[in-house]
Amino acid sequence: MRLLELYQSGELLERIRDGYRRLSACDLCPHRCRVNRIKGELGVCQSGFKPRIASANLHRGEEPPISGSKGSGTIFFTGCTLRCLFCQNFPISQQNNGDTISTAELARRMLQLQKRAAHNINLVTPTHWLPQILAALWLAIPQGFNLPIVWNTSGYETVDALQLLDGIVSIYLPDMKYSDDAQAVELSVAPGYAEVNRLAVQEMLRQVGHLQVDDKGIATQGLIIRHLVLPQGRAGSVETLPWIAENLGQETNIALMSQYFPAWQAVGWDGINRGLTHDEYDLAVEALEDAGLENGWVQELDQERGSV
Repeated sequence: MRLLELYQSGELLERIRDGYRRLSACDLCPHRCRVNRIKGELGVCQSGFKPRIASANLHRGEEPPISGSKGSGTIFFTGCTLRCLFCQNFPISQQNNGDTISTAELARRMLQLQKRAAHNINLVTPTHWLPQILAALWLAIPQGFNLPIVWNTSGYETVDALQLLDGIVSIYLPDMKYSDDAQAVELSVAPGYAEVNRLAVQEMLRQVGHLQVDDKGIATQGLIIRHLVLPQGRAGSVETLPWIAENLGQETNIALMSQYFPAWQAVGWDGINRGLTHDEYDLAVEALEDAGLENGWVQELDQERGSV
């Protein structure tokens, strides 16, 4: 396991130091706010120095290779680098509900989930807490921590920050939210999302390759891309899915999601203040099939998942 090797060689400690240095003029995400989070200054993510989490528990609602039979050890981090008008987890991501904890406590939660037989540690919205997560791993590894790490992210990541995770993250689970930057800015306050996101997923693929599973179908390594279909084609599904096939490969695993509903501020936002129609989702499924993307999962509009 490369994570243990990075710990033993001292490389993990060097990456932790690099990550904490970056907090003094934070550039961990593409916003590059340059605020001093060590002194408590807040940027777009509204997050300071100590990690904040909303929960740490076994979760069985992820893609089958992630949840498996025993559940994914899921830690929901507070705050987010995006400001999605339709976020279904808005109390956590936008209103910052959660508890401030130490890195030692974060390590303890990881070890506790491992003792509960979680298949992996699933870090949800982790980008802005990258140094603190690495520090928690540094504390957990000598106590026997050895689970695969899942980086469950909006996909709004910088390549240089992702490089700190090379050999540490086993499974990347990013969103590809938009193909059009105007939509990304309007709906998520994410300038340059399309290019940033595409560079990020290419780096993720370079690090971990395509999805690999064990003899029980549990993910051990690789990339799974999530794409949430939005009303009026605002996610750009018919552009994003062919791009994935051409640039990442037709063997890429895709979770094509139909679960959109107008949460948070979307209720009052023209064009996204309703759920998907069958025609809108069918267009995305057609684009998936036309692109030759045969690995992964689709959702019916009743949110029951099935094989592509």
